[in-house]
Amino acid sequence: MKRTIYGLVLLALAAALILAGCGDDGGGTAGGGGYGGGGATTEEEAPPGAESGVAVITLSSAKGVGPVLVDDDGFTVYEFDADEGAESSCYGACAKAWPPLLTEGPPTAGEGAAAAMLGTTERRDGTTQVTYAGRPLYTFAEDAKPGEANGNDVEAFGAEWYALRGSGEEAG
Repeated sequence: MKRTIYGLVLLALAAALILAGCGDDGGGTAGGGGYGGGGATTEEEAPPGAESGVAVITLSSAKGVGPVLVDDDGFTVYEFDADEGAESSCYGACAKAWPPLLTEGPPTAGEGAAAAMLGTTERRDGTTQVTYAGRPLYTFAEDAKPGEANGNDVEAFGAEWYALRGSGEEAG
C-alpha cells in the first residue's frame, strides 16, 4: 500500500513538472501591447534580442502623450536634460527613481524606432546603458504598467525628464 502511495506521489510530481515546463514562461507583456500593438505578446512575436538581455526599442502610444519610444516590456523611456551628451549623470537615488535602460549587447530597433539613432554608453559601474539620438535612456519607477508616461515633463534631480518620439525629439 505504501509503495502505491509513493508511486502515485512521484507520478503526480513528474506530471506537475512536465506541465510547468509547457506553460507560459512569463515572456509576454503584462497588460498587452508592449511592442506597439494590441494583444498579448508571445515568444514568436517578441522583437529579436528581447530574450537575450539585448534591449529592444519600439514606438508605442502612451496615455496623454501619444507615440513615444518604449522598452521591450512596453514601458516608456525617457531622457534627462541634465545629461551631458551620452554621459549619464543619474546615479544613486536618481537611478532608483529613474532606472537606466541597460543592455547586454547592441540594442535593437523595433517598429517605429530608428536603428541609426540607437547606441550605448558605459556607466561608472561598468554596465552598458542604451542611448537614442545620443541621449542616455531611462525608465520611470512610477510607471506601473505599459502605456503610462508619468515621468514626462517632470522636473526631478535638477532637470527636466521627457519621453522621446521616434524622431528623437522630446514629447514635451
